Amino acid sequence: MKRKNIDWVNTLFLILTPVTAIGLTALHIFKDGFMPSIFIAALVFACFCGSSITIGYHRLFSHRTFEASAPVKLFLLLFGAAAFQNSLLKWASDHRVHHKFCDTEKDPYNINRGFFWAHMGWVMFREPSKFADEFPMSKDLLRDKMVVWQHRYYLPIAVLVGIVLPAFVGYLLGSTLGGFAVIGFARIVAVHHSTFLINSLCHVLGAKTYSDEHSAKDSPIMALFTFGEGYHNFHHIFENDYRNGIYWWQYDPTKWLIKSASLMGLASKLKKTPQARIEKAEASMLLKRTQQKIMHRADKQQIAEKLQQEFDALVSNMNEYYEVKKQLLESKREDVVKKYEHSVLKVRYQQIKMNFEQQKKNWAMTVEQYA
Repeated sequence: MKRKNIDWVNTLFLILTPVTAIGLTALHIFKDGFMPSIFIAALVFACFCGSSITIGYHRLFSHRTFEASAPVKLFLLLFGAAAFQNSLLKWASDHRVHHKFCDTEKDPYNINRGFFWAHMGWVMFREPSKFADEFPMSKDLLRDKMVVWQHRYYLPIAVLVGIVLPAFVGYLLGSTLGGFAVIGFARIVAVHHSTFLINSLCHVLGAKTYSDEHSAKDSPIMALFTFGEGYHNFHHIFENDYRNGIYWWQYDPTKWLIKSASLMGLASKLKKTPQARIEKAEASMLLKRTQQKIMHRADKQQIAEKLQQEFDALVSNMNEYYEVKKQLLESKREDVVKKYEHSVLKVRYQQIKMNFEQQKKNWAMTVEQYA
């Protein structure tokens, strides 16, 4: 990149905020001693701002994976601004470009340009041709009055909620300096690099569970540092799903908060990818990896045919299982349904489920045998 393209405001902010956070935090501890209440408040603010990025900026506005009430949207826009990662309109527009052109020169945080570039380097440079003010990929967001309001007043909102409010909270807790240093600047830096990891390390560390058409990877370790966004390979394939960690045991606090909001009537229309699509994508990647591992074998043709046969049987059983499961669930919702017909369907479902489970075992054994 040419020196004239450097965005000096962003660059200086990214360089000076860590320096300011370290210096002022050290001064605060020297003057006031270690105050647990200040650091607890900073953690709370970090959760507010970090989740406002992942829940609001990312899953609600960028991908429209659910709908939220006005109070929830306002909270997410206010604390999202306090994260100092630009307005929602700019953030979401860049992110949509990233998904459409992932790993290409049009990708704003293209990992192929290096880890530092994807992590934060891209923020330090202006690329006008890629980020036009008209936001062509965000026409829906331009129709949202709250989004436009936040974009117009982003800087004063960010300063008030992200710096002034932390200083005031610090004052209430006994140290304005502590609030300014720890709840304000140290928290800004922590949330910055937590969410920056999604663009950088989540494209480097982990496994390509569902697709190898892009660099995004799934990593339970990265989920711990990114408010649940570590299952990034899944997200790039099924971006309209409100979840990243699809299983109950996968760490995804963003998913849990969205689900909790829906149970309280604060969110609705949560989108989920059909399980059959997810399992088929995972099985397809497993088939592909196993096929690559047997390429050196003399009997690779026979093994490849057996693998394909078991895979086709798995997909067939899978489709039948989820179709009958859907019919069974729909029959329960009907007010007038013959008990006999429902019982027959239930018996059929149980048999198909057994067949599907057995085929999954056969598939796993076959793959294990040759992998």
